[in-house]
Amino acid sequence: MAGKSVAKAVGRYQYPWQEKLAKYKDELSKGVWGYWELGAWKPLGMSARHRARLRKEVVVAGQDWPYDPARKEMRTKQKGHKCDRISAEKRAKTAELMQKMPEMLADYRKRKWERKMKAEEDAARKSLQE
Repeated sequence: MAGKSVAKAVGRYQYPWQEKLAKYKDELSKGVWGYWELGAWKPLGMSARHRARLRKEVVVAGQDWPYDPARKEMRTKQKGHKCDRISAEKRAKTAELMQKMPEMLADYRKRKWERKMKAEEDAARKSLQE
């Protein structure tokens, strides 16, 4: 008979998260691990294990837990070897430049021809001045 009543009491026992939340509300709002006060680091008044248990009970009860720190953005850094990625980028750039090649060659030839004409004019002026 005594075993049944103990089992009932244990089965009905719930972690008193409302009281704990009310007690540590101001402490939880200061940070996850601790906080700086007057230039000194102060750990929280409750351990991380107790904080995690309280958080779990609150979430299981369907309440929201506003004391978690803001999540950081996910990494955008690509995985894999850098040399593989760079070679692919180089190949793509080369293909793009090959499309522009006829236009680039025409510009080069025009500049070369203009430079040649200017050199000839300068030589002609110089010979006339002598």
